[in-house]
Amino acid sequence: MTLALQSPAYIRAISPYQPGKPITQLAREMNLPVDSIVKLASNENPLGMSPKARVAVNAAMAGVERYPDQFDLTRALSERFGIAPECIVLGNGSNDVLDMVARTFLAPGRSAVYSRHAFAVYPLATMSTGGECLQVEAKDFGHDLDAMLLAIRPDTRVVWIANPNNPTGTFLPYPALKNFLERVPDDVIVVLDEAYNEYLTPAQRADTVAWLKEFPNLVITRTFSKVYGMAGLRAGFGLASSEVADLIQRVRQPFNVNNLALAGAIGALDDHAFLDESFEANRRGMEQIIAGLNRLGLPYIPGAGNFVTFHAGDAGGINLRLLKQGVIVRPLANYGMPEHLRVTVGLERENQRFLNALSTAV
Repeated sequence: MTLALQSPAYIRAISPYQPGKPITQLAREMNLPVDSIVKLASNENPLGMSPKARVAVNAAMAGVERYPDQFDLTRALSERFGIAPECIVLGNGSNDVLDMVARTFLAPGRSAVYSRHAFAVYPLATMSTGGECLQVEAKDFGHDLDAMLLAIRPDTRVVWIANPNNPTGTFLPYPALKNFLERVPDDVIVVLDEAYNEYLTPAQRADTVAWLKEFPNLVITRTFSKVYGMAGLRAGFGLASSEVADLIQRVRQPFNVNNLALAGAIGALDDHAFLDESFEANRRGMEQIIAGLNRLGLPYIPGAGNFVTFHAGDAGGINLRLLKQGVIVRPLANYGMPEHLRVTVGLERENQRFLNALSTAV
């Protein structure tokens, strides 16, 4: 008997998460200069990190020999959202919070509901606890809330919802989402993953944090990895009722957010000018990419994040031809979308480089 068989079957059944291909990896594989490669695969902010965050990170370097203290960021988030500190859980990116929710509420004999084409971490987090995955067919590449409600079983303890959704970019209007919450059983945790919340237009936005008073079973997750440009530092957070947050804190690893990430997150929260600049750059870039896809006759999914998912037919072949030209996008075969590719909105020149490369790859 091999050592691998000593691991539970539900662990052995997991397929590891596949991240966007790193620039350095493509450089090695294709023998390309690193500075010749454009990466538009991981929904990173092309403007980089918030300047205020960068200043704060540099200042925090002087204290990296000390273990982190989460007090200041928790207090800053408390003030920003008007919520008690006891309702806040910090994570090593919001991905960490998703994993903590799974470990808190799922186990063998319990199930979790999520939509097809939703974030790959939902089934991974569920399976890592021995929970059963209840995948619901998508509706126009997005969440079918009525079908998800019907999929909830007596043993269901978590429902995963991304809004906007990754990787499809679809958006659930908040009135429909609130109506869904009103119909979900009180003993089922609903995780509202709002990693791309800051990219929503003013007309699309809603104060979901205020919903926590009405729905004690709601957990909201957000991140500093996307619009704030801190993907490499890993900082995110969850908002929940104090009772739920207390339970999640019990499985949180000590010092799970490092000193530099804590300092950067505090600085980023106050950088409203950078947030506005990032929003506008994303809006213009989205228009640029969509116009290019239209010229090429490639259908796309209207999205509300900082990326566009489009139908490419021979997506595998097109992706390979893009890689050979030094352009990295995201294949979606592992999301059940083998004929689609996802491209992150980049700088104007990066978007044009992608479109030029795509025109020769299709």
